[in-house]
Amino acid sequence: MTGNPLAAARPERPPAGPAAPRPSLHDPERFGEVFDAHFAEIHGYAAKRLGPDAASDVASQTFLEAFRHRDRYDPARANVRTWLYGIATNLIGKHRRSEVRGLRARARLGPVRDEGGHADRVDARVSAQGLRGRLAGAIAALPAGERDVLLLVALADLTHEEVAAALDIPYGTVGSRLSRARKRVRAALGGTNPMHEGEDDHG
Repeated sequence: MTGNPLAAARPERPPAGPAAPRPSLHDPERFGEVFDAHFAEIHGYAAKRLGPDAASDVASQTFLEAFRHRDRYDPARANVRTWLYGIATNLIGKHRRSEVRGLRARARLGPVRDEGGHADRVDARVSAQGLRGRLAGAIAALPAGERDVLLLVALADLTHEEVAAALDIPYGTVGSRLSRARKRVRAALGGTNPMHEGEDDHG
């Protein structure tokens, strides 16, 4: 089975439950349920994109923004997890230069290991510590919109529909950006497929 280097560090989805921001409109203390359910995952996503130094600030700001604008949350559009990933990605957008610098620095760490001798497998973890070599350089070179889509699919395991809701873009735009991103990264890796062709959509 072909490995998926960008999915190597995918988070486990938290179990479905009552954690949602809307009840905190009348009882702000209940927002702690949302924090407890999702903070670690959002922090991990920020760390993989920006490194550990910026992750705490971005994750904390994500939940501060979510609390301030909890009246805008529409459960008909997205589940709370997707909503939080959208906020976090927008905040990460304010650190584009830092993200690209970090990726380029990790690109100089050397090639990722190719286990098993498969030409289409790159053993890499998309994290501040593990993303390196040509894979990091290729992702750094992506346009911001394509990078956001690719990493929401790869790191957060969001479906196309969830990415569209998180970024507030059309469903079709998700597919086109993901396709372009994958082609660019594949070309940079000399034909290595950075994402499973069969994993274009998880739902």
